[in-house]
Amino acid sequence: MTVERSDINFHESPLRTSALANHLAQYAITLGSQSPRRKELFTGLNVPFTVAVREVDELFPAGMNALDVPEYLAVLKTVPFKPDFKPDGLLVTADTIVLIEGQILGKPLDYDHAFEMLQRLSGKKHVVITGVCITSCSKQTTFSDHTDVYFKSLTDEEIDYYLTHYQPYDKAGSYGVQEWIGYVAIEKIEGSYFNVMGLPIQRLYEELLMF
Repeated sequence: MTVERSDINFHESPLRTSALANHLAQYAITLGSQSPRRKELFTGLNVPFTVAVREVDELFPAGMNALDVPEYLAVLKTVPFKPDFKPDGLLVTADTIVLIEGQILGKPLDYDHAFEMLQRLSGKKHVVITGVCITSCSKQTTFSDHTDVYFKSLTDEEIDYYLTHYQPYDKAGSYGVQEWIGYVAIEKIEGSYFNVMGLPIQRLYEELLMF
């Protein structure tokens, strides 16, 4: 099934003549993501873009190094767009995983699954990795960004409160850093905060300037 949202078209801002905006002026930019966090962060670049969502099975080969998975999936998400990709098109796709003790935590299936994930993150360090793919008709580039996140020990009551009130079932690792749990549970972050939200926006800015 294909679901598109092409009605989101941001007006040119007063910063339309910034270096990045000038550099990308030849492109019609599409953010290929249904994540409201990625949309919010991309909006902050002050370049016009639309959002389009096309479904793809987010599967990766068995035995793949976990560090390679986010970039692999970011590239995979470009595939449904290729049949009608336009000459002036520029597509940005991304995928975020949470990695703890060598195991990938994806999006939870339900409350119990999310509870188990947060219990596992409790009192430990985990790594958030976002892979990003930038694609045009003539070239493609990928990169990933890593952030270390340190959680305090969480009580069962705290986990239940968060899951009941915020229902983070669309988020890798069952949490959103910008939500209540980020305020009370995260003791330290080493790396990009925005990467934990789902898009390493400063690195993306630099990569787009070089694209």
